[in-house]
Amino acid sequence: MKQTAFSKYLTQFMVNYLVGERGYSRNTISAYRDTVILLLLYMRKVHGIGAEHIDFKDITRDRVVGFLDWLETDRGCSVSTRNARLAALHSFFRFLTYKYPDNIGEWQGILSIKVKKAPAPVIVYLTAEGIKLLLSQPDTSKKKGRRDQVLMSLMFECASRVQEIADLVPSRINFGKPMLLRLDGKGNKSRLVPLCEQIGMLLKQYMQENGLLLDRATDYPLFGNGRGDKLTRMAITAIIKKYSKMARSTDPSLIPNGVSPHSLRHSKAVLLQQNEVNIIAIRDFLGHVSVTTTEIYIRIDNRLKREALEKTSLVPDSSEPTWQNNKGLLTWLESLGK
Repeated sequence: MKQTAFSKYLTQFMVNYLVGERGYSRNTISAYRDTVILLLLYMRKVHGIGAEHIDFKDITRDRVVGFLDWLETDRGCSVSTRNARLAALHSFFRFLTYKYPDNIGEWQGILSIKVKKAPAPVIVYLTAEGIKLLLSQPDTSKKKGRRDQVLMSLMFECASRVQEIADLVPSRINFGKPMLLRLDGKGNKSRLVPLCEQIGMLLKQYMQENGLLLDRATDYPLFGNGRGDKLTRMAITAIIKKYSKMARSTDPSLIPNGVSPHSLRHSKAVLLQQNEVNIIAIRDFLGHVSVTTTEIYIRIDNRLKREALEKTSLVPDSSEPTWQNNKGLLTWLESLGK
């Protein structure tokens, strides 16, 4: 079968450009690949054009907009996911404006599609008491329970992203003084995170039990399943949701709805902010590129402080503002306009 221009330039984009020229991370490339797969699925299901026949004449601005709407309505994707898929397509069509300018008018039309305004995300986090309750849920008399407790403890201690914890191998852990863990985050950026003695001992015991301190195990998954494969993002998410549900049934006041792996990261960041750790240090600890991203935890901390002050306020409750009963103040206010 004759290769279409679309398949030719898509291959160049995925292999030569993303990998060779830009050096994007594996996760970024996977996200771009998944976007293309979904676009091809949409073209087949909605427009009856199979992946083997699709060409540039089939891809128009209206169809890309239709694809984005299909993601929300048929696939149930969030607005943020829709915007992420659009960003991936924008990258591809910017590439095409230089590599295949024959349809540059259509490419410019696609590049003019704006991101959709998304509601501000709700930051779900746990208090110190909530974290303690969550970490107490695994049955540590069982091997899987011990694994899950170490996994959640490490995620909280390091404020790691779920992919960072999934990709961990023993060679990234240094049990010296101080104990350090290397996390490989977004964009292949690495950061060193110190471990407290307690979590270090817990981690070392877990690794010893599972043969992960042996020389041959340096590149084994730190957290694996029964077959020895590393836990996927979905598997780790299921673990967090399982234990948060158990903890919530024990004390719903300590465990909010919607706890996810990222909630452990948020919880650590909020606790650091409450303990007045410098915002720049928190930014570096979390691996944020910009301090602007980290400032959300300042706003959360300020809100918590305000709510605490309101709870301890000694101002009497009254249907009228107290200044209305202060004749001296009223006289002074009235004099301002004279």
